Order: sequence, then C-alpha cells, then structure tokens
Amino acid sequence: MPELPEVETVRRGLALRISGRRIVRAELRRPDLRRPFPPALAARLDGARIGALGRRGKYILIELDTDGLLLIHLGMSGRITVGSAALPTARHDHVVLTLDDGTAVRFNDPRRFGLLDYIRRGEAGQHPLLSGLGPEPLEPGFNGVYLSGALAGRLTAIKAALLDQRLVAGLGNIYVCEALYRAGLSPRRLAGSIGLGRADRLTAAITTVLTEAIAAGGSSVRDYVQADGEHGYFQHHWAVYGRQGEPCPGCSCAEGVRRIVQSGRSTFFCAKRQR
Repeated sequence: MPELPEVETVRRGLALRISGRRIVRAELRRPDLRRPFPPALAARLDGARIGALGRRGKYILIELDTDGLLLIHLGMSGRITVGSAALPTARHDHVVLTLDDGTAVRFNDPRRFGLLDYIRRGEAGQHPLLSGLGPEPLEPGFNGVYLSGALAGRLTAIKAALLDQRLVAGLGNIYVCEALYRAGLSPRRLAGSIGLGRADRLTAAITTVLTEAIAAGGSSVRDYVQADGEHGYFQHHWAVYGRQGEPCPGCSCAEGVRRIVQSGRSTFFCAKRQR
C-alpha cells in the first residue's frame, strides 16, 4: 500500500497539473470501490473548479469551489495519473475526470481497495477516516518529546506502535523498517522503553527517510506510479526492507539483514546494529 512519500509525491504531481482547472465531465464507471461512492458524487464534481491539494496521512484532499473536498485513498493497487483525455480508457479506470484543458485524471484500481468520498469544507477534521489520525511526521510538532510521551507505558513492540496511525499519520511497513534501521533500534524493542534520547534519534530518522523518499518520487514496488506515470526510485536506496540475507550497509555482521514476522507483516532489520 502506498505510504506517505508515495501519496505526497502523487499530491505534488497532481497539484502541478490540475490545480485551477475545471472539471467538465466526471465519469464514475462503477458504483463503488472499497465502499460505495457518496450519492450524487458525479453531479457534485461536474463543473467544479479544482483548488489546492492537501494531504492528511495517506489521504489526498482536493479542494473544490463548490465548498467541498474530494477525499481520495489509493488503497492497495490504486494509481492516479494525468494524461490526454483522447487516450482510450483502460480496463480498471474506474473514475475519469475530464478537465477544461483537454487532460483527464484517471483513478485506476484493479483490486478496488481505494476509495473516494466527498466532505464539506471545514468538516474534514470530523470525518471518521481522518479524525483519529496522529500528527504528521514532517511537521514541527513531531519530535522526540512528543514521541517519547506517546509511547510511555506501551507494551507493544515499537514496530507495531509506529504503524498505528493514531500515533503518527502516514507511516507504513517500508519506512518504519528503514527508520528503525537508521535509528539503530530493534523492531522488537518495547515501545514503552523508548526514552527521550532514543525518541530523538527515531524521529530524526523518520523525518530524514521520508524526506529522501519524497525526493526520489517514492518507492515503486508493484502498482505505484507518480501522477505522470513514472515510477519512483527510492526502492534502490532501501537499507533493509526486502533485503533478507543481504549485507547490512555499513555493518560487519555476518548474518546480514534478517526477516521476521510481526503482526502478520514482514519486518527487516539487523540484529547487530539495531538494539
């Protein structure tokens, strides 16, 4: 599933192409994705002018001049691209928005785990998908003081804690593995044992790895592409994720990168470097 860097990359790419444009035709080619589309969504989108594009966690928020927001989640296989409206519609292009400059925004989602919803402007904070999200890891309030306090008393592993979107918004399996490696912290360490010093290292590592991933256009593993259809390149810079048995960068351990399963998900780490 696309994580914060991939969603932010898509948001930035879309903003360059569609902000200020008007939707001249909204085509919903099925009644639902993960959940049914809200009533009259196509009618609300038809004729709307697109304003600023924002992001909250793994969700994209598109301002519409009808005092609404279009909320988008890519799900497991969703991709949003912008291209010529003259191009033929692909099999899994479930939503197509034709704009006044002759381009089309296509939401392609073979597995249909993505979603679209309509929110009235000013009510995003009360939306059930957004109201419980924790702070954004790239904003100033995300620091060691916050994280050590939020983790105090937690008896779960730090890896699982960081995947909790109520603790911090937007993190997923790839970037948690990478950040823990950079911070030198074992994914099996109890979250409640992360004091201020370790939390400072960890928040710095999270911020750095997310920033570098965004600069590289995110990580393309299976379905993810940027808004222009290009792949991301950060997968070529992974230190541990998906590298079971390979040498750990900058480490002299003989075993190399290990893989374990935590809460049903693969975790990659170095047992020597990460304590």
